[in-house]
Amino acid sequence: MTLLRFSLRPGSRQGETIFDQVVFAAQKAFISGEFAPGQPFPSVRAMAAELKIHPNTAHKVVQHLIQEGYLESRPGVGTVVAKPPSVRIGERKHLLTHEVEQLVVEARRVGLELTELVSAVESEWAKLGEAKRK
Repeated sequence: MTLLRFSLRPGSRQGETIFDQVVFAAQKAFISGEFAPGQPFPSVRAMAAELKIHPNTAHKVVQHLIQEGYLESRPGVGTVVAKPPSVRIGERKHLLTHEVEQLVVEARRVGLELTELVSAVESEWAKLGEAKRK
């Protein structure tokens, strides 16, 4: 039985650690509405078994998501999805400079045209919005 509402796609985020891949997949699931605030989040053991990752890595992921405000630990209940965390000062600026710069460099490296890149961004934006509405 699948407990997680996200999975890892081998090679989908090349060069990143398993930890970073799982954190990204979880954040994407939270943002797209796959998890609702207050909903139980799978245990470390269940996540490790389902994703076929080491339990220590799964534990680090959960602790990181708690620290970032995506999850909260409730005594007697377990780990649950938190209300979406507020944006910290500087996050938007970082995204609009560093992250976009990386995307543009990679897009130009592989020979994408600007229209292709914009279309791909719009498509991903729409997918996340559609998933949230379901």
